[in-house]
Amino acid sequence: MTNNSMTSTSSAWTGMVPVDDTALAVTDTGGPGIPVVYLNGQFATQGYWRRVVADLGTGFRHITYDERARGRKSKRSADYSFEAAVRDVDAVLAARGVHQAVLVGWSYGAVVGAHWVNRNPERALGAVLVDGAFPHDWLDEAMAQRIRKMFRRMNLFMPLLRPTGLTPRMNADQMADSNIELGELSRERELGPVLDAITVPVRYVVASGTSLGSRGDEQEQIRTSLDAVTARNPHITIGAKVASNHGAILKKDFAAVAEAVRGVAAPHRNGIR
Repeated sequence: MTNNSMTSTSSAWTGMVPVDDTALAVTDTGGPGIPVVYLNGQFATQGYWRRVVADLGTGFRHITYDERARGRKSKRSADYSFEAAVRDVDAVLAARGVHQAVLVGWSYGAVVGAHWVNRNPERALGAVLVDGAFPHDWLDEAMAQRIRKMFRRMNLFMPLLRPTGLTPRMNADQMADSNIELGELSRERELGPVLDAITVPVRYVVASGTSLGSRGDEQEQIRTSLDAVTARNPHITIGAKVASNHGAILKKDFAAVAEAVRGVAAPHRNGIR
């Protein structure tokens, strides 16, 4: 792979990228390596990726950013929809002059990454999806009510943490709406066809145990939906099943995520060296 937009060297840069009615805080390490774009969990920040970035090292060009109203600097918006999140990927890539990249997404970011590589096969060098993008019908009315109740309860203390960037500058209803939309998009009839149509290499890194708001073995049941996906689409494989749970996977099993990135990027590395 020798596309000039992918191989050009960029200097390290940190700043704000305007998009729609907002602006996103972006960090680009620069360098001549394959660009890797990191897509955060639904209410997480780019800092979650620091261990993966350090493990991969300077052989890659790392681009991280905070979604709308997340982190300490990204601005609020009138639109926190999933489609806005997908548009933000394009905005960040355009701002940094990157045409082709590997996408790495965790949780909500994994669903964003799956949709983006499905829509942009000529630009996606591959993707690593970390404990997310499971086509499973986990959302029903009872679950939607649980979600709304959980975020209203959390909203009692979350404003105290907003100045630190640890919680988003979104209200309880906005966060609940985003989570419920994720459930709708994750239904087998919605996400299944997206995954089936992917034509670039995708590796999953799958956690064990629970996630915030899940009960019992709900999360493990959701993860079993990957079996049918990998059976239908040879481009998609499970790179690793790790011991840590959903929330701790980037902290405790960052090495497995980094190894999956190396595997996806390996066919393209000779073209830039």
